[in-house]
Amino acid sequence: MSNECLVCSEPMSIAADILAGEILACGACGQEHELLMPDGQHKLALAPEIEEDWGE
Repeated sequence: MSNECLVCSEPMSIAADILAGEILACGACGQEHELLMPDGQHKLALAPEIEEDWGE
């Protein structure tokens, strides 16, 4: 299965056994994407930035 990077449009392959919520990095530009599976369909979204938790 493949999708395109949301930043550079480079094709990204998605392994068959990947789970929803996993992070994938584009091999061309390095942008991280989160795999979403609404309605059982694979969809890529830009991965959320890691935020400071201030020790909580």
